Amino acid sequence: MTLAEQVATLRRTVRRLLAERLGEQTGRPFMQLLALKSIAHGVRSQAALAERLSVDPPAASRLVDRLEEDGLVHRRAGENRRCVRLELAEKGQAEMELVTAALHWVDGQLRGYLEGSEAAELQRLLAKLQDGLTRDQGPTPPGGCATDE
Repeated sequence: MTLAEQVATLRRTVRRLLAERLGEQTGRPFMQLLALKSIAHGVRSQAALAERLSVDPPAASRLVDRLEEDGLVHRRAGENRRCVRLELAEKGQAEMELVTAALHWVDGQLRGYLEGSEAAELQRLLAKLQDGLTRDQGPTPPGGCATDE
């Protein structure tokens, strides 16, 4: 198995554990929870949300529509008429607390299989890979709305 396949397999396993844990606590679809987490951590445009979640812009728009209908997210005026700025609503914060708790639980599960020094080394290596891949991708092409996060 290649390194890329191992990382992808681990990602799927972690995502499954996280989805199962959250499924016990909320009826909200996992993608909506991921969208909330992204918005809570600085994603401010639907274009950036689509990129972060690896979905097409219409799918991101539908996610935001549902989150807004449920009172979890606000759309605010953006830098121009075509853009909106996304903000987490107070009600969305309660859902984020569930996500944060589930992430800490999964983190504990992962750390249970590693010594402290191994976990620190894995974090360092993953950050190094992420930095290298991000740097090699170059600048993001300009779009209609800012995707600053």
